[in-house]
Amino acid sequence: MGEYFAYSDYFGLLLCLGSFLAARWINGRMGREVCNPLLFATLACGAVLVGTGTEYGTFYESGADKLEFLLTPATICLAIPLYRQFALLRKNGAAVLAGCAAGVAAHMAGCALMLVLYKMDGAAYITLLPKSITTAIGKGLSQELGGYPAVTMASIMVTGLFGAVAAPALLKLFRITEPLAQGLAIGTSSHAAGTSRAVELGDVQGAASSLAIVVTGLLTVVAAPVMAGLAG
Repeated sequence: MGEYFAYSDYFGLLLCLGSFLAARWINGRMGREVCNPLLFATLACGAVLVGTGTEYGTFYESGADKLEFLLTPATICLAIPLYRQFALLRKNGAAVLAGCAAGVAAHMAGCALMLVLYKMDGAAYITLLPKSITTAIGKGLSQELGGYPAVTMASIMVTGLFGAVAAPALLKLFRITEPLAQGLAIGTSSHAAGTSRAVELGDVQGAASSLAIVVTGLLTVVAAPVMAGLAG
Protein backbone atom coordinates (compact mmCIF):
# COMPACT_ATOMS: atom_id res chain seq x y z
CA MET A 1 0.00 0.00 0.00
CA GLY A 2 2.95 2.28 0.61
CA GLU A 3 3.79 2.08 -3.09
CA TYR A 4 0.40 3.62 -3.88
CA PHE A 5 1.18 6.68 -1.76
CA ALA A 6 4.49 7.08 -3.56
CA TYR A 7 2.55 8.28 -6.62
CA SER A 8 0.63 10.90 -4.64
CA ASP A 9 1.84 14.49 -4.47
CA TYR A 10 -0.32 15.40 -1.50
CA PHE A 11 -0.62 12.28 0.68
CA GLY A 12 1.78 13.58 3.35
CA LEU A 13 0.28 17.06 3.34
CA LEU A 14 -3.30 15.84 3.66
CA LEU A 15 -2.38 13.32 6.36
CA CYS A 16 -0.70 15.98 8.49
CA LEU A 17 -3.44 18.56 8.07
CA GLY A 18 -6.20 16.02 8.48
CA SER A 19 -4.74 14.66 11.72
CA PHE A 20 -4.22 18.13 13.14
CA LEU A 21 -7.73 19.31 12.25
CA ALA A 22 -9.22 16.10 13.67
CA ALA A 23 -7.57 16.84 17.03
CA ARG A 24 -8.85 20.41 16.96
CA TRP A 25 -12.35 19.12 16.20
CA ILE A 26 -12.20 16.67 19.11
CA ASN A 27 -11.12 19.43 21.46
CA GLY A 28 -13.90 21.69 20.21
CA ARG A 29 -16.57 19.03 20.63
CA MET A 30 -15.43 18.07 24.11
CA GLY A 31 -15.16 21.67 25.26
CA ARG A 32 -11.67 21.15 26.67
CA GLU A 33 -8.27 20.01 25.44
CA VAL A 34 -8.38 16.23 25.60
CA CYS A 35 -5.57 15.72 23.10
CA ASN A 36 -2.81 18.06 22.04
CA PRO A 37 -3.10 18.62 18.25
CA LEU A 38 0.66 18.43 17.67
CA LEU A 39 1.04 15.21 19.63
CA PHE A 40 -2.11 13.68 18.13
CA ALA A 41 -1.03 14.51 14.57
CA THR A 42 2.44 13.07 15.13
CA LEU A 43 1.12 9.81 16.56
CA ALA A 44 -1.59 9.53 13.90
CA CYS A 45 0.89 10.06 11.06
CA GLY A 46 3.25 7.50 12.57
CA ALA A 47 0.45 4.97 12.94
CA VAL A 48 -0.63 5.39 9.31
CA LEU A 49 2.94 5.03 8.04
CA VAL A 50 3.51 1.86 10.07
CA GLY A 51 0.10 0.43 9.21
CA THR A 52 0.50 0.97 5.47
CA GLY A 53 4.20 0.14 5.31
CA THR A 54 5.00 3.57 3.91
CA GLU A 55 8.58 4.76 4.11
CA TYR A 56 9.21 8.11 5.80
CA GLY A 57 10.92 9.41 2.65
CA THR A 58 7.76 8.69 0.65
CA PHE A 59 5.65 10.47 3.24
CA TYR A 60 7.99 13.47 3.29
CA GLU A 61 8.17 13.83 -0.48
CA SER A 62 4.40 13.48 -0.92
CA GLY A 63 3.54 16.87 0.52
CA ALA A 64 4.94 16.89 4.07
CA ASP A 65 7.96 18.85 2.82
CA LYS A 66 5.63 21.74 2.00
CA LEU A 67 4.79 22.06 5.69
CA GLU A 68 8.49 22.17 6.58
CA PHE A 69 8.85 25.09 4.16
CA LEU A 70 6.28 26.98 6.26
CA LEU A 71 8.16 26.39 9.51
CA THR A 72 10.34 29.51 9.29
CA PRO A 73 7.48 31.90 8.35
CA ALA A 74 5.36 30.43 11.15
CA THR A 75 8.18 31.01 13.64
CA ILE A 76 8.54 34.60 12.44
CA CYS A 77 4.82 35.16 13.07
CA LEU A 78 5.50 34.57 16.75
CA ALA A 79 7.00 38.08 16.73
CA ILE A 80 3.46 39.50 16.79
CA PRO A 81 2.83 38.90 20.52
CA LEU A 82 6.42 39.98 21.17
CA TYR A 83 5.72 43.32 19.49
CA ARG A 84 2.56 43.83 21.53
CA GLN A 85 4.39 43.29 24.81
CA PHE A 86 7.66 44.97 23.80
CA ALA A 87 7.54 47.60 26.55
CA LEU A 88 7.14 44.96 29.27
CA LEU A 89 9.92 42.80 27.86
CA ARG A 90 12.30 45.74 27.54
CA LYS A 91 11.59 46.72 31.14
CA ASN A 92 12.52 43.20 32.24
CA GLY A 93 15.43 42.74 29.86
CA ALA A 94 17.89 41.60 32.55
CA ALA A 95 15.45 38.98 33.82
CA VAL A 96 14.85 37.71 30.29
CA LEU A 97 18.57 37.33 29.61
CA ALA A 98 19.23 35.70 32.98
CA GLY A 99 16.35 33.26 32.56
CA CYS A 100 17.43 32.20 29.08
CA ALA A 101 21.06 31.89 30.14
CA ALA A 102 20.06 29.70 33.08
CA GLY A 103 17.99 27.48 30.78
CA VAL A 104 20.81 27.07 28.26
CA ALA A 105 23.32 26.35 31.05
CA ALA A 106 21.04 23.69 32.54
CA HIS A 107 20.57 22.06 29.14
CA MET A 108 24.29 22.03 28.35
CA ALA A 109 25.08 20.63 31.80
CA GLY A 110 22.51 17.87 31.27
CA CYS A 111 24.06 16.90 27.95
CA ALA A 112 27.54 16.88 29.49
CA LEU A 113 26.26 14.69 32.32
CA MET A 114 24.83 12.18 29.84
CA LEU A 115 28.15 12.17 27.97
CA VAL A 116 29.95 11.12 31.15
CA LEU A 117 27.36 8.75 32.63
CA TYR A 118 26.46 6.90 29.44
CA LYS A 119 29.87 7.19 27.73
CA MET A 120 28.12 8.56 24.66
CA ASP A 121 29.68 8.69 21.24
CA GLY A 122 31.00 12.18 20.51
CA ALA A 123 28.75 12.70 17.49
CA ALA A 124 25.69 11.51 19.43
CA TYR A 125 26.49 13.93 22.26
CA ILE A 126 26.88 16.82 19.82
CA THR A 127 23.59 15.85 18.19
CA LEU A 128 21.72 16.59 21.43
CA LEU A 129 23.28 20.00 22.13
CA PRO A 130 20.82 21.93 19.88
CA LYS A 131 17.69 19.98 20.89
CA SER A 132 16.09 22.89 22.78
CA ILE A 133 16.30 25.46 19.99
CA THR A 134 14.23 25.91 16.86
CA THR A 135 14.81 23.59 13.91
CA ALA A 136 15.82 26.48 11.67
CA ILE A 137 18.97 26.92 13.80
CA GLY A 138 19.43 23.50 15.35
CA LYS A 139 19.71 21.48 12.15
CA GLY A 140 22.49 23.63 10.71
CA LEU A 141 24.33 23.83 14.03
CA SER A 142 24.30 20.05 14.45
CA GLN A 143 25.65 19.54 10.94
CA GLU A 144 28.39 22.13 11.39
CA LEU A 145 29.60 20.64 14.68
CA GLY A 146 29.63 17.06 13.38
CA GLY A 147 26.38 15.69 14.77
CA TYR A 148 23.57 13.82 13.08
CA PRO A 149 21.15 16.48 11.72
CA ALA A 150 18.28 14.02 11.19
CA VAL A 151 18.48 12.84 14.79
CA THR A 152 18.78 16.43 15.97
CA MET A 153 15.55 17.28 14.17
CA ALA A 154 13.83 14.32 15.81
CA SER A 155 15.07 15.34 19.26
CA ILE A 156 13.95 18.93 18.65
CA MET A 157 10.52 17.67 17.69
CA VAL A 158 10.23 15.44 20.77
CA THR A 159 11.41 18.26 23.03
CA GLY A 160 8.89 20.67 21.54
CA LEU A 161 6.03 18.21 21.77
CA PHE A 162 6.84 17.45 25.40
CA GLY A 163 6.86 21.14 26.21
CA ALA A 164 3.59 21.78 24.40
CA VAL A 165 1.86 18.92 26.21
CA ALA A 166 3.42 19.05 29.67
CA ALA A 167 4.09 22.79 30.17
CA PRO A 168 0.81 23.69 31.96
CA ALA A 169 1.11 20.75 34.36
CA LEU A 170 4.78 21.47 35.11
CA LEU A 171 4.10 25.15 35.72
CA LYS A 172 1.39 24.19 38.17
CA LEU A 173 3.57 21.54 39.82
CA PHE A 174 6.40 23.99 40.49
CA ARG A 175 3.98 26.83 41.29
CA ILE A 176 5.29 29.17 38.60
CA THR A 177 2.52 31.76 38.39
CA GLU A 178 4.29 34.85 37.02
CA PRO A 179 3.32 35.14 33.32
CA LEU A 180 6.77 36.39 32.26
CA ALA A 181 8.51 33.49 34.01
CA GLN A 182 6.06 31.00 32.51
CA GLY A 183 6.76 32.23 28.99
CA LEU A 184 10.53 32.25 29.44
CA ALA A 185 10.51 28.72 30.84
CA ILE A 186 8.49 27.37 27.92
CA GLY A 187 10.36 29.20 25.14
CA THR A 188 13.79 28.39 26.55
CA SER A 189 13.12 24.68 26.85
CA SER A 190 10.75 23.85 24.01
CA HIS A 191 11.16 26.50 21.25
CA ALA A 192 8.33 27.14 18.73
CA ALA A 193 6.19 24.11 19.53
CA GLY A 194 6.08 25.05 23.18
CA THR A 195 5.52 28.69 22.30
CA SER A 196 2.34 27.76 20.45
CA ARG A 197 1.08 26.53 23.83
CA ALA A 198 2.41 29.59 25.65
CA VAL A 199 0.38 31.84 23.32
CA GLU A 200 -2.75 30.02 24.49
CA LEU A 201 -1.86 30.74 28.13
CA GLY A 202 -1.77 34.50 27.59
CA ASP A 203 -0.28 37.42 25.66
CA VAL A 204 2.61 37.95 28.08
CA GLN A 205 3.48 34.24 28.10
CA GLY A 206 3.43 34.13 24.30
CA ALA A 207 5.60 37.23 23.95
CA ALA A 208 8.14 36.08 26.53
CA SER A 209 8.32 32.62 24.97
CA SER A 210 8.80 34.12 21.49
CA LEU A 211 11.68 36.26 22.72
CA ALA A 212 13.17 33.30 24.57
CA ILE A 213 13.38 31.37 21.29
CA VAL A 214 15.63 34.05 19.82
CA VAL A 215 17.81 34.61 22.89
CA THR A 216 18.15 30.89 23.61
CA GLY A 217 19.07 30.21 19.98
CA LEU A 218 21.82 32.84 20.03
CA LEU A 219 23.21 31.66 23.37
CA THR A 220 23.20 28.05 22.18
CA VAL A 221 25.05 28.95 18.99
CA VAL A 222 27.77 30.49 21.18
CA ALA A 223 27.83 27.78 23.87
CA ALA A 224 27.44 24.63 21.75
CA PRO A 225 30.86 24.81 20.00
CA VAL A 226 32.52 25.20 23.38
CA MET A 227 30.61 22.28 24.88
CA ALA A 228 31.26 20.19 21.77
CA GLY A 229 34.94 20.31 22.68
CA LEU A 230 34.20 17.97 25.60
CA ALA A 231 33.54 15.20 23.10
CA GLY A 232 37.15 15.29 22.02
